[in-house]
This record gives sequence, C-alpha cells and structure tokens, in this order.
Amino acid sequence: MTIDRHDGTERTDLLETLAQHRGFLRYTVQGLDDEQATRRTTASELCLGGIIKHVTAVEKHWAGFIEHGPATTGTEDLEAEYEQHADGFRVLPGETLALLLRQYEEAAGETDKLVTELSSLDASQPLPSAPWFEPGKRWTARRVFLHILAETAQHAGHADIIRESLDGAKTMG
Repeated sequence: MTIDRHDGTERTDLLETLAQHRGFLRYTVQGLDDEQATRRTTASELCLGGIIKHVTAVEKHWAGFIEHGPATTGTEDLEAEYEQHADGFRVLPGETLALLLRQYEEAAGETDKLVTELSSLDASQPLPSAPWFEPGKRWTARRVFLHILAETAQHAGHADIIRESLDGAKTMG
C-alpha cells in the first residue's frame, strides 16, 4: 500500500500513541499474580485483569466495526445482555492474567495491522442504532482509532489508581 506523507505521519502518530498508552496499561499489571489481578481495591467493580479484558474487547469490537460495519446488537433478553457486558470487566474462572495479556497483545497487533494496511483513514461505517449514537451518524476509521486510543488511555488511568491502591506502585509517577 502506498501512503502519502501526511497520512503516513498520521498513522505513525496513531501507532506510537496507542503503543505508549498500551504500555502504561501493561505496566500496571507487571509483577502481579492472578489473585492480585482480580482484586478490587476501590469502590468500583473494576479490577486490573478486568480492565485488560475490557480494553481487549474494545479493540476487537471496533476493529471489526471498521472492517465489517456495525454488528447486529441486542437481544430480547436484556438481563442476559447486561450480564454478558458485565462479564467483559470480570476475570472469569479459567482466565489468567497471562492469558488476558496474550489476548490483549493479539488484539493490539490486529488493530495496528489495520492502522497500517487500511486503504484510507477516511473509510467510514454507519454507527449502529443506539441511544448514545446520533441517528444516521458515521464514524471514519480515524475516529474509531481515536476512540480506541481514548478508551485505552482512560482505562490506563483507572488501572493506575487500582494498582496504587493495591500495593502503592505507580505507573506514571
């Protein structure tokens, strides 16, 4: 693929900034065991392993959106849908921190490949029908990558607070 100079710089900026914030997030779990990764240390339901799991799901979901458009969402069973969403933040039996980190690396690699190989960052897809999206709105691949970046940075901050509450370790200071 040929990338013009501006687009190449933009893609490089996206990749470098994603790598930086992913690194912050991974750093917060460095040296932890599985029990520590599941421990809640604040009033929030969040735990470090759950954050890694959630950010992985975000990358997979939005990469799929760029490539295939909006997935059909929703079921008639709202309680089951809510439970499935909540499980996306929980470390479930059989899931280990090592597994979650491996899955995160795989998802990040797929996102990075998409940033690099997508024919245009201006390619867009219609957003799914949802109360939090403006009807008829479309997101470009660029906007999706920025959303992934924002989610990663936001959750890296959450993880830093949880880790500091766990054992005093700090990611960014």
